[in-house]
Amino acid sequence: MKIIPLITAAAVWGKVWPILIAILFFGLIIFFHELGHFTFAKLFKVQVNEFAMGMGPTLFKFKKGETKYALRLFPIGGFVSMEGEDEDSENERAFCKKPTWQRFIIVAAGGVVNLIMGVIIVAIMLSQTNLIGLPQIHSFEENSVSSQYLQAGDKIEKINDKRVYSEYDLGFLMSRDKDGIIDFTVERNGETVELNGVKFQTYDNNGTLTIVYDFIIKGVQPTFLSVAKNAVLESVSIGRIVWISLLDLVTGQYGLSELSGPIGTVSFIADAAQTATQQTDYTYLLTLMAMIAINIGLFNLLPLPALDGGRLFFMVIEMVFRKPVPRKYEGWVHAIGLVLLMLLMVVISFSDILRLIRGG
Repeated sequence: MKIIPLITAAAVWGKVWPILIAILFFGLIIFFHELGHFTFAKLFKVQVNEFAMGMGPTLFKFKKGETKYALRLFPIGGFVSMEGEDEDSENERAFCKKPTWQRFIIVAAGGVVNLIMGVIIVAIMLSQTNLIGLPQIHSFEENSVSSQYLQAGDKIEKINDKRVYSEYDLGFLMSRDKDGIIDFTVERNGETVELNGVKFQTYDNNGTLTIVYDFIIKGVQPTFLSVAKNAVLESVSIGRIVWISLLDLVTGQYGLSELSGPIGTVSFIADAAQTATQQTDYTYLLTLMAMIAINIGLFNLLPLPALDGGRLFFMVIEMVFRKPVPRKYEGWVHAIGLVLLMLLMVVISFSDILRLIRGG
C-alpha cells in the first residue's frame, strides 16, 4: 500500500519536471531580454522605475535605489519601465530626453541579448559533439544518385541560389525543394562550379515529397576556434530559417494552425527534455532552445508596432528627418499593434491547446 503513492509521485514528477524546465528556459529568455534593456538604460543614466518579471498583479517586490524590482503573477513576459518612455517628462534622466542613438541602443539591446544567448547555446551544443558538421561532402551513401553530379571534397556554397552557411542550411534548403532536382554551387579544387539539375532520389511521405539525403558531410574536431566560428555560422542559418519561415507564412505556404505560441513551445521543449534525458543526447533540446532564443530575438526586432523593432523604426525616421514622429501618433500605432498581437496570440494559443487535446 505504501509503494503506490511513491510510484504515482514519480510518474507525476516525470511529467512535471520537463514542463518546469521549459518554463524556466522561457523565464531566462525574458530575464536576459529585459536585462539587456535595463543594463544599457543604467549605462546611459536613464531613470528606471521598475524591472518586472511576469505580467499582471504583483506577487513579490522590493526597491533598491530608485528602481522597484517585481515578480508578477502571469509568467508570460516582463518589462523595464523607464521614466519618460511612453510619456513626456521634464526629468533630465528621462528616456525621452536622451539622444536618439542612446535610445536606439537601449531598445535594441533586448533582442540582441537574445541573439547572443542563442549563439552561446549553439556553442555549448557544438562543444559537446564528437565532430562539427560542415557543408562539405566527405563521401556518398551506397547507390547514391547525387554522386553522378557532386564529388567528395565539394564545398557547398549555394543551394537553389541561396547561400549556405552551415550544415543546417543543407537539410533545410533541400527540404524546400519541390521535385528533388536541385541547383548547387560548389567550390571544387579552388574553383566555383555551377551544378544545375542535380537529382536526388525521392519518396512520398504521407503526401509530402521527401528527398533522400544521400551524401555524408565532413566533420571537424571541436576546438575553441571551430566552435566559435561554427556557432556564429549555425546561428546565422537558424536566424535565416526564421525569416524564410515567416515569409512562407505571409505568402500562404503555411497556415496559422502550423504556428506555435508559448503553450505549444513549452510542450515541445518539455518533450525534447524528456527525450534527451532518456537517450542522454541533448543535441535536439539545445538546438530547439537556440532556435527559440534566436526566434524571439529576431521577432522582437521586426519593424512591427508594439515590438521593440517598431520603436526602432520610429527612431530611424527621427534620425533621417531629424524630427520625431508626434508621440500621440506613435502611441496609437503601438496600441493598435498591441491589440492585433494579443489577438494573434489568443488564436495561436487556442490552436496549441486543441493540438495538445488531440495529442498532435
